[in-house]
Amino acid sequence: MEFDWNNPPFELGSLTQREIEESFEDAFAVRLMPDSPRFGVQARFFNLGMTAGGIGIVSVYRTNGRLVRVLLARPFDPEERFFYQRKMGQNLAQ
Repeated sequence: MEFDWNNPPFELGSLTQREIEESFEDAFAVRLMPDSPRFGVQARFFNLGMTAGGIGIVSVYRTNGRLVRVLLARPFDPEERFFYQRKMGQNLAQ
């Protein structure tokens, strides 16, 4: 997976580009398609994944199938962490 980091449209804050990329490489990452017409028009997607260091990151991104452009990334809030852990548990139980 290749990322476009040319002029990111958000401040990285406490996250690094590598940590954001790691969250996409997470084998248990949860990828969601938008259910809102607002996001569907420009084909934006959501990724919830963990870094190798255990940081949970939620990202909004778009892709052309080859290149990923991250539009926003931030650490999980408690509800997102719970959702991620529940989905990971469901995947492990299968």
